[in-house]
Amino acid sequence: MTDSLLWVEGHRPRTINDCILSNKIKNTLSDVVKEEKIPNLMFTGPSGVGKTTAARAICEQTNSDYIVINGSDEGRMIDTLRTKLTQFCSTISLGGGRKVVIIDEADYMNPDSVQPAMRNFIEKFAENCSFIFTCNYKNRIIDPIHSRCAVVDFTLDKKEKPEIAMQFLNRCDQILTEHSIVYDKDVVAALINKHFPDFRRVINELQRYSTSGEINSGILANIGELNLNQLISALREKNFQNMRQWVVTNVDNDPATVYRKIYDKLYEVLEKSSIPQAVLIIADYQYKSAFVADQEVNLVACLVELMAECEFV
Repeated sequence: MTDSLLWVEGHRPRTINDCILSNKIKNTLSDVVKEEKIPNLMFTGPSGVGKTTAARAICEQTNSDYIVINGSDEGRMIDTLRTKLTQFCSTISLGGGRKVVIIDEADYMNPDSVQPAMRNFIEKFAENCSFIFTCNYKNRIIDPIHSRCAVVDFTLDKKEKPEIAMQFLNRCDQILTEHSIVYDKDVVAALINKHFPDFRRVINELQRYSTSGEINSGILANIGELNLNQLISALREKNFQNMRQWVVTNVDNDPATVYRKIYDKLYEVLEKSSIPQAVLIIADYQYKSAFVADQEVNLVACLVELMAECEFV
């Protein structure tokens, strides 16, 4: 394994047993692997918890030919999707088994055009192919696709979180040791705690911080809690410069976490009459954050709209 490779790809588990999952989910997916025919599946849950990794592992363990299509990219263009699926699904697997199509981030496919077409593809290629959909928000998937899939929810129960976090800490120990990185285990634990359950984000952050060959307490300032009081002060005073400086400082945080923290704070700092409008603004920009090219510009635009449309107490 080369250091130039993205760790999140180079250390991706190849079997369900190696995936960091709750026992319930692991047992369910292990049963799927044992089946001769993989059913149509829908994996739902937060970003980074291993949905796509689990889908790939099922295919690799069953020696299935498979392709991965990103629903937020090429999966949003119906002609591209139709061409790619037809080329893959119309031919017989070299190994003689079923083929599998993994649609990643399926909840970003257009529900009025692309998703209905996907339902037709499921029916058309049922004899030769199975489909595995991954999504963060299952309510964005149309019912005709839901009804054709067995749904597996990757969301963790509170009682499962400590055990899963410990498993992931041990996995991080293995990765850092393999790359000869000197590290403080407490700092790695703090990073996991901040981004949990987004394991993909943690691994990417570890690789970023490891460029010096060491991960120590010096990075804790970068992974601390968001200073929302500073942001609220800037919004209340309509101080664009201070607001933008806050964004620049915090833009490396997970966008979903940033929007959620701001949302949670609204009820303390806004006039009651402004809260409904603020919720709509945040929901709109949080949705856009999944596919915008520049997260900083998107977050600044959201905060400018909050400054302009809402009354702070």
